[in-house]
Amino acid sequence: MKRISPLTTSALLAGMISVCLLSACQSNDDRGQPMQTVASVDLQRYQGTWHEVAMIPNRFQSQCVANTTARYTQRDGYIEVLNSCSTKEGKTDQATGKASVVEGSQNTKLKVSFFWPFSGNYWVLALDPDYRWAVVGEPSRQYGWVLARDKQLSEQDWQKVWAAITSAGYQTSQFRKTEQR
Repeated sequence: MKRISPLTTSALLAGMISVCLLSACQSNDDRGQPMQTVASVDLQRYQGTWHEVAMIPNRFQSQCVANTTARYTQRDGYIEVLNSCSTKEGKTDQATGKASVVEGSQNTKLKVSFFWPFSGNYWVLALDPDYRWAVVGEPSRQYGWVLARDKQLSEQDWQKVWAAITSAGYQTSQFRKTEQR
């Protein structure tokens, strides 16, 4: 039996990761529907702490059971992202990343990296005029989040959020509400 060298294994793994990342970064969903963002985002108003009130379940947040937050802080040339949540063991899990604005997007599209050199799309799809809630997603529609300044949204705001999610080409059934204590 022929042995595969560690270098070959690494090259194959890198190739598979690249294919997976490229397929997830398409700008259209499987129906060919382009994803639209809001017209612009005022990063000064957007920074601060947001509570995750709903999300599409994903592997990289599987340890989170409640109290998920994201804090955005403008730094010199980038945006610091601090994600935090409570685990089932009662501990706090945190991840710090860097976000950069996609040129020409009016601050509506960011590239976020928690593990260099890999980054993901962060597109602001809907935003309350008073910056009380936001719907964030990415072009493949595999990931999505509903963020709010408060731990809870009113029924009226939820109706607006669900309408925005549907308008962005997601199914509302993809999302599950996040427990905030």
